[in-house]
Amino acid sequence: MGFEKVDEILENYAYKHDALIGILQDVQRLENYLPQETLQYIGRELEVPLSRVYYIATFYKSFSLEPRGRHIVKVCLGTACHLNGAVQNLEQVERVLSIREGETTEDRMFSLETVNCVGTCALAPVTMVGEDYYGAVTPGRVEKILSAYSTGSGSAEDGKD
Repeated sequence: MGFEKVDEILENYAYKHDALIGILQDVQRLENYLPQETLQYIGRELEVPLSRVYYIATFYKSFSLEPRGRHIVKVCLGTACHLNGAVQNLEQVERVLSIREGETTEDRMFSLETVNCVGTCALAPVTMVGEDYYGAVTPGRVEKILSAYSTGSGSAEDGKD
């Protein structure tokens, strides 16, 4: 990645070092992760020690130092979801995508994460793809939901029975 877009982001934040979290969020949206050379560049440009940049980038789970998929699949494993079949949904996602939790498909289309709660317990079990929430998910719906994103037509309406 060239640094032109990073420079635009830094300019939007007026090169303020106290805006580091916002800067990293915007930079991550460019590539779905934070490349090492980009973190070094940000540190130099903001005159912030690289150790501080890495501390922020590794402290928050929303940041990734490894390439992630275009679509982040999050399977909620909170109590309500767990009791309503989330583990079976997770296993089905792993089968369909041929990856395990924490991994990314070879084509960088999907990454799989588990979360403790997404705050929509009444819809349990819940699976998210990007910002789209799917409630009352069953293993049978998992493939329908994911295939909509594979073809580029994914939305909150896809995967309904």
